[in-house]
Amino acid sequence: MKPLQGKVALVAGATRGAGRGIAVELGAAGATVYVTGRTTRTQTSEYNRPETIEETAELVTKAGGTGIAVQVDHLVPEQVQALANRIEQEQGRLDILVNDIWGGEYLVEWNVPVWEHSLEKGLRLLRLAIDTHLITSHYVLPLLIKNKNGLIVEMTDGTAEYNEQHYRLSMYYDMAKTSIIRMAWGLAQEVKPYHCAAVSLTPGWLRSEIMLEHFKVTEENWQDATSEEPHFLISESPRYVGRAVAALAGDPDVTRWSGQSLSSGQLAQVYGFTDLDGSRPNCMPYLVEVIEAGKPADVSGYK
Repeated sequence: MKPLQGKVALVAGATRGAGRGIAVELGAAGATVYVTGRTTRTQTSEYNRPETIEETAELVTKAGGTGIAVQVDHLVPEQVQALANRIEQEQGRLDILVNDIWGGEYLVEWNVPVWEHSLEKGLRLLRLAIDTHLITSHYVLPLLIKNKNGLIVEMTDGTAEYNEQHYRLSMYYDMAKTSIIRMAWGLAQEVKPYHCAAVSLTPGWLRSEIMLEHFKVTEENWQDATSEEPHFLISESPRYVGRAVAALAGDPDVTRWSGQSLSSGQLAQVYGFTDLDGSRPNCMPYLVEVIEAGKPADVSGYK
């Protein structure tokens, strides 16, 4: 019996990256997973990338779940409302909401002060990163709170502790990622009377499709990138944070985490899951204790 058999999940923003990894691992645990995004086999988003929601849905089904691709622009309330209505009509329930919508990789201008950063790009980034999550929660949560033990996972970059001590090199990026952590905390208060939980979750150094392209490697030979960046040894596949979500979703006592800021590496130590290669990277402390401390790359004790 798969731990999430009979459960219904929505991974909003599942075209690629962490969203795809999460959707696949929820499928591997037996869930029915609705995967949303803007890029399909017939239509691309402003990203102009090859990954599609249909591919993600097929990977979910191949992993052992049921993947259902739905094209949704989460900035368009009518589309999100239609999505919520469809899930209710087809499944009658929703147990897991993963808000992984982002869309800002090509909009951030790193190490550029706010008065020089493109205002148009910055405001677009905030809409994609924050408004989408609020719109999705508005329409989807009425279905999720109908059942006890519902789980909301707000995906971000960095833990609350890390982001409080580090400026994320762009006013807009910093605001986007720290806002999601606060959003998860607020949602935890609002869904508590319904015996549901909300958390924020960050992966470590994620080997997303875009990151792999940056280093000109694939998931199969990613370690070749360590010749250019030795600290890339601490990186993790998108499936690792996916296993973190699946572990949370399968925990009958998941409300113990509600309102907290969590990381994939932290949860791996609690639940005992590993990355695809059997390793257990714990990136957040490595960032501070090794990289920022100026030490040479050494993942001993962190992986």
